[in-house]
Amino acid sequence: MAQVSDRLQRLSESATLAMARKTRELKAEGKSIIGLSLGEPDFHTPDFIKDAAKEGIDQNYTTYTPVEGYADLKEAVIKKFKRDNGLNYGMDQIVVSTGAKQSIANVMLSLVNPGDEVIVPAPYWVTYEEIVKLAEGTPVFIQTSIDNDFKITAKEFEAAITPNTKLMIFSSPCNPTGSLYSKEELRRIADVLVKHPEIIVISDEIYEHINFVGKHQSLAQFDDIFDQVVTVNGLSKAFAMTGWRLGYIGAPAWIAKACIKMQGQVTSGTCSIAQRAAIAALNADPSVTFEMRDAFKERRDFVLGELNKMDGVKINIPEGAFYVFPDVSAFFGKSYNDYKVNNADDLAMYLLTEAEVATVTGNAFGNEKCIRISYAASEEELKEAMIRIAKALSQLN
Repeated sequence: MAQVSDRLQRLSESATLAMARKTRELKAEGKSIIGLSLGEPDFHTPDFIKDAAKEGIDQNYTTYTPVEGYADLKEAVIKKFKRDNGLNYGMDQIVVSTGAKQSIANVMLSLVNPGDEVIVPAPYWVTYEEIVKLAEGTPVFIQTSIDNDFKITAKEFEAAITPNTKLMIFSSPCNPTGSLYSKEELRRIADVLVKHPEIIVISDEIYEHINFVGKHQSLAQFDDIFDQVVTVNGLSKAFAMTGWRLGYIGAPAWIAKACIKMQGQVTSGTCSIAQRAAIAALNADPSVTFEMRDAFKERRDFVLGELNKMDGVKINIPEGAFYVFPDVSAFFGKSYNDYKVNNADDLAMYLLTEAEVATVTGNAFGNEKCIRISYAASEEELKEAMIRIAKALSQLN
């Protein structure tokens, strides 16, 4: 009998997408599931962006696109990097892809050989580990804790480096923790990179505009390591454009060229209409994202306030993105009726079946003590979800 490839068998299903699928199945059965598992804004794409897409259709942008993206879109990306991040990229350093996920995959598949090590601070976005495995690399995890806001130190980074280290990948603001790296923290990481010019860092900045404390800080801002950093960004989170599937990188020209070659054999250029919409989004003043950011901050504060009232739930204050990542290990070993909670997987499933609230186990992100709760949901849903979670947790003893 034919078998799927070993490559596929090495991969795990995305835990966030698996929970979303389970949520849809239970809703189809008539259950009133509140979904707090997906990282998707509950806002609609702004009208000016939709209008640009409609214009693109009317102007017959309906043919194959350049693999690396339209020239005027790349110019908009360059302008955005300069305006928002103080980063100076040229046209040969920009590659537009079908989502930031493809951007990351392009870089990983272009650079990593079998046995190469990729440093991954944990918790991490679920796909990082799987893309490293897809590239036949070896993920090397640096564990963090809620007490340090789930951030690595430069000392921990340096200790993880070996002669086999090829890459490091991290996100700030972070999915799943919402943590931000300050300019000073990034400078200390950059100081380590100066000593290791052979190491490339993928800096995932997709949540850049969902930042509650001030100016976003990019790792590539430091001139002495600029050529060691690939800056990844996109439109899905800041502009509520998850379904449009458009991401991009700013990278050393040799890496950009490699990604174009890789993408050219997989998807070629991304959707023409999404690109026309992206130009409008990137050229807009970033203040157009503030209303959504402020709404997320209000929701964060509400959720943190409610979680803080629940005995056994340990929280910190995430400074960006739209997630909280509470430590729920106090509930491990407790039971309700015939259901025993042994770990974060069990607790997430308990909340799904007992409270009818979908979260994601921290194990999926490399942390066995926590669960991820997305507050990218309506205020009404969040209020009801917190009531349900509080009741379900109080029943465990």
